[in-house]
Amino acid sequence: MTRYPTRLWIVVLALGFTFDALFWEQAVGVNFALFTSLTALAGIVLLLSYGLRPSGKSLWWLLPFAFFTSVTFLRQEPLTSILAFTFSMLSLGLLAVSYLGGRWPQYGWLDYFLRFFQLLGSIFIRPVLFNEQVRKDRAEGGEKGAKVPYFALLRGLLIALPIVLCLGSLLATGDLVFEHKLAEFFDEEKIGEYITRTLWILLSAYALAGVFLHAAWRSRDEKLVGEEKPPLRPFLGFPEAVVVLASVNLLFLTFVVVQFQYFFGGEANIGIEGYTYSQYARRGFNELVTAAFFSLLLVIASSTFTRRENSAQRRVFSGLNVALVALVLIVLVSAYQRIMLAIDWHGYSRLRLYPCVFLIWVGILFVVVVVLELLGRERSFALATVLASLGFALSLSVLNVDAAIVRHNIPRVQAGKNLNVIHLSSLSTDSIPPLVEEFQSERNSPVTHERIGAILLCYMHFNPFEENPDHDWRSFNLSRWEASKAFLEVRGELQAYGVNEKQWPVRVRTPNYGYYDCTYYQEERD
Repeated sequence: MTRYPTRLWIVVLALGFTFDALFWEQAVGVNFALFTSLTALAGIVLLLSYGLRPSGKSLWWLLPFAFFTSVTFLRQEPLTSILAFTFSMLSLGLLAVSYLGGRWPQYGWLDYFLRFFQLLGSIFIRPVLFNEQVRKDRAEGGEKGAKVPYFALLRGLLIALPIVLCLGSLLATGDLVFEHKLAEFFDEEKIGEYITRTLWILLSAYALAGVFLHAAWRSRDEKLVGEEKPPLRPFLGFPEAVVVLASVNLLFLTFVVVQFQYFFGGEANIGIEGYTYSQYARRGFNELVTAAFFSLLLVIASSTFTRRENSAQRRVFSGLNVALVALVLIVLVSAYQRIMLAIDWHGYSRLRLYPCVFLIWVGILFVVVVVLELLGRERSFALATVLASLGFALSLSVLNVDAAIVRHNIPRVQAGKNLNVIHLSSLSTDSIPPLVEEFQSERNSPVTHERIGAILLCYMHFNPFEENPDHDWRSFNLSRWEASKAFLEVRGELQAYGVNEKQWPVRVRTPNYGYYDCTYYQEERD
């Protein structure tokens, strides 16, 4: 790469200008997907031009990247969006750190930590080291003519500046339009903007140069942490580990025995024990999930740091781990049941759907971890965790959380369940198309119809669809566009509704003089 350094700087500066053109004074929308995709493509083409071919295994990360970068402008539900941005960048990061070696399936925990720490360091120092290497190689090769005459260029600029200013003032005096454009260009606010944007372009170009150089120089993965010699040898004796695992197994077994009556007795047994349906659904969910999480850490840690000196010890140890995982899975089923009880009583919400999906992937991770332990593949625990995290994020994206809440909660009204107007009006634009669909549906009663209209009007009161005049196609988001289009279909009918915003809480009046709060009371919010 040091033979043709200009190629690198041309590419990263072009990407820096692209970053400025796509993001300056724009909301994040399709511009993120365009810029990151262009960056990935430009980086691969650039490295190929230097003869650096990517490993086939590394290119697999382009699949989750393509999916999650698309989700960034398809959804607006908060957690789904955050995970989409996170895993888009994570996928590109793993592509960069394993570009040449492609050994990411063998990464352990320390490998992930170390390689991302090295990538961060490369962003800061690798371009400087690259320039020094270029200068050194040229000095050793005697390439005197290749040296850029920086001081000569600076002297030429200083000489040209007064000449350009003098001639420019004469041209401005002779043409009013040119004078006006010149005055606009040298406006104090504009100059500040030019400086800020120039710094943004240079910083983004510098950072991208660091990433590309890291992929070229530091991604061969010749050695992985602990591949030849473990960084920390197993230090926990077999008897101690058996005592710990057996004790935890006994604790979970006791809990499971108590829980089994609820699996078969359901709501009747809950009432007998003195708990209401709602109390049982809410009580202890966080504690159960926390206990399961620490049990997962216990299985991973014990498998990593316990000495097993013969096949008999390995069998006993694996048996205890299998038993613990089986018991923890029952605990997870208990936690899942509690969430389902709450859903049956109150309907869907984000804080009920997130745990449902999370528990499924935690259960899958538990099973995979114990299988890896039985196979002696403890090093793959980290990969299993990364893939389970990807699965969780992918599931939320495909589920479309806010739309699922609408499609589940509104039909429940026909069974006598309550429809929470305030909750549904607080969702993202992902919920608007299904809300409009339900508003136009003839299967809903007149009261339900007006409640849905109140939800739409509440949402519009606090989240108007009027676009920022400074935003254009670069800020495009499909969810927001579909919501705006759907709302236009019912805007005429919603004109019969009214909003009272002069007092708190804000309230909607329906055509038949029903009143629905858009927000909670002040004391409830606080």
